[in-house]
Amino acid sequence: MAHQIYVLEYCTENHTRKSPIVPALEQLALQYGITSVYTTFDSLEGFEANISTLLYEDRHFKDYALIYLVIGGRGNELNIDNYYYSFEEIAEFFEGKLKGKIIHFANTFQLELEEETFQYFLDVTGAKAITGYAQRAPILSVPLDNLYFSLCEEEDDIVEVTEMLFEKQLALCQSMGFQVYY
Repeated sequence: MAHQIYVLEYCTENHTRKSPIVPALEQLALQYGITSVYTTFDSLEGFEANISTLLYEDRHFKDYALIYLVIGGRGNELNIDNYYYSFEEIAEFFEGKLKGKIIHFANTFQLELEEETFQYFLDVTGAKAITGYAQRAPILSVPLDNLYFSLCEEEDDIVEVTEMLFEKQLALCQSMGFQVYY
């Protein structure tokens, strides 16, 4: 059975341009047959409301293999409405609710976590893995993200998925600093 991807993108209230994520998700559906649910938020309250809806009201939650977060930030902090939230704080939102899921960050957030931080996140949330990119790049990560999502659809083992991704796009993975924490 095909899995879905739940996409949560931070957009400011006065966000007027169309997100480049939407066409990429359309391409993902056309090219790989992977569907997604896309939603945006513009504040911590909006983030909490979306997470609450996802966890408690979305009857397809079990079908989401990946949660794709398109949020800016630095270090181990996510920037939501000009306030920085630590990975530990974000873990509390998902406490015990992400069993077996992969949390993937677009390259809008530089993912470079210390072992204590990612282990805490995985332990608290029950997530299978955290993935993303350590390097800022002048391009959005969606082409590599889509390939990664398709590989996750083919293979359950995150190590195998990562190896296949590097085999197919070694230069891009290295230049963007693809990271996997499990």
